[in-house]
Amino acid sequence: MKTIPVAEAVGTVLCHDITRIEPGGEKGPVFRKGHVVREEDIPVLLSVGKENLYVFTPAEGMLHEDEAAARIARIAVGENLTLTEPREGRINFLAQCQGLLRVDVPALSRVNAFPDIALATLHTMQEVRQGQPVGGTRIIPLFIEETKIRELESRTAGPIISVLPFRSLKVGIVTTGSEVFHGRIKDGFGPVLRKKFADLGCTVAGQEIVNDDIEMISAAIRRFIDDGAELVACTGGMSVDPDDRTPAAIRAAGGVVESYGAPMFPGAMFLLAHIGDVPVLGLPGCVMYHKASIFDMIAPRLLAGVPVTRADIAELGHGGFCSGCPECRYPLCGFGKY
Repeated sequence: MKTIPVAEAVGTVLCHDITRIEPGGEKGPVFRKGHVVREEDIPVLLSVGKENLYVFTPAEGMLHEDEAAARIARIAVGENLTLTEPREGRINFLAQCQGLLRVDVPALSRVNAFPDIALATLHTMQEVRQGQPVGGTRIIPLFIEETKIRELESRTAGPIISVLPFRSLKVGIVTTGSEVFHGRIKDGFGPVLRKKFADLGCTVAGQEIVNDDIEMISAAIRRFIDDGAELVACTGGMSVDPDDRTPAAIRAAGGVVESYGAPMFPGAMFLLAHIGDVPVLGLPGCVMYHKASIFDMIAPRLLAGVPVTRADIAELGHGGFCSGCPECRYPLCGFGKY
């Protein structure tokens, strides 16, 4: 590689993108790799601070940044992801569908321990939307020894990042509370859950409002399951108050409790159980009032078919404290990320 003055570069071919960064504006390439420098390009190159350009003939056994990024991407990317074209040496990964982003974090760290290689992703185990960028890769230099990439390929099983599509489940909602059952207050939980499940691609088969009675609650749960519900969400009655009997009712309906209580605020009084293969959620009142809560951490995993254990819920404590920002920015914040 050697350096030549821009004034002598007419007729040469750019081997990398030339980027323009405008204060308060956008960053982007003013010339793309492969562009043949013309006389009229000289003032433009000077205006972006390029008084000299690199001219080189790649040595045998070296890979250009675009080819290297493509090979890293092939190792890293799993199902339901597409790749962008290289831009400034980087390839991004886009979700092909709505689903759960799953990243093998230890494998990601091992890749980034290789010199001159960068692979970045969003946090694992979060909902992503179709077309959303979820990661990207590039090398640090313009060229890299192919032996480094071959070593990476031989030592990385992959895939490292994938998107698990959501299943469209049939959901039953059991709303507990004498105040709602007797019409003293209007149910506010049902509309919130209907929207949340609709946003996740699920169908709410029905909602049943019941009194604070263990037998009545458990019977409603069983009816939904007998009618084909694939997930049941019970709202209210989850605290330590003597009138809050939802956990006991879920057990009475045959629920095997995975966890009662979660290290998340909001969401501490959450319950996860199963009746056969059907998940049963006990949702505390915070799910109704907060944009993001324990529901938004657990429901996407269940819809993606990922088993949720007590140990998984215990891990949510790291990142499980909501900062209570004046204007909620979730999911563009640290809540639920680890």
